Amino acid sequence: MTPTMKFNMMGLFLLFALNIGCKNGARNEATTSNQNDSEAILENNKGQAFIEDDASTPNILQIAIGSPDHSTLVAAVQAAELENALVNAGPLMVFAPTNTAFDALPKGTVEDLLKPENKDVLANILKYHVTPGNYSKEFLKNFKKLGQANDQNVPVEVKGDDVFVGGARIIASVPAGNGIVHIVDKVILPPTQ
Repeated sequence: MTPTMKFNMMGLFLLFALNIGCKNGARNEATTSNQNDSEAILENNKGQAFIEDDASTPNILQIAIGSPDHSTLVAAVQAAELENALVNAGPLMVFAPTNTAFDALPKGTVEDLLKPENKDVLANILKYHVTPGNYSKEFLKNFKKLGQANDQNVPVEVKGDDVFVGGARIIASVPAGNGIVHIVDKVILPPTQ
C-alpha cells in the first residue's frame, strides 16, 4: 500500500467515524427530546389522546368525540380510561355503537357500567368492540369471526348486503387516520366465561 493510499484510507475512516458520531449525537438529542416530551405528557396525566393535530386525518377517538351520536360511547371510553388505546397507530377497527344502541340496553345498565368499581367490566366490553386491522364492510364479508382486543372472538354474519358483527349491524363506516370506525346499531356484549 502506498503512502497516498494509506492517507486516503485513513481519511475515509475518519470521515466514517465522524459521520457515525454525528448521527449518534443527533439520535441522543432526539431521544432526550422525546423523553422530555413524554415526561411532560405523563406529568399532565393526559397521554397521546390529548395531543392536538389539525393537519392529519382524525383518529378513531377524534371521530367518536366529534359525533353527537356517540356521546355515550365516548363517556364509556373515558370511564374505562381507554382514550390512549384508540389513538394508537393501529390499524384498528372499532365497532362503535350509537347512543340509541346504548339506550336499548336494560334500564340502569349504562349508569352501572360507568361506576368506577365496574371499570374492568366496562373495559372488557369496550375492547370486545375493537379488532386489529382496517377492513371495509365489504371485506368483512370474507370472515366468519374476528379476534377482538379482549382476547375473545366475535362472530361475523352476512345477510344480503348487511354485515353483522356479534349481532350488531354495520350501518355506516368512517375511515380514520389509524383505522376505521364501523358504526353499529347494537352494543356487542362478550360471551360470559
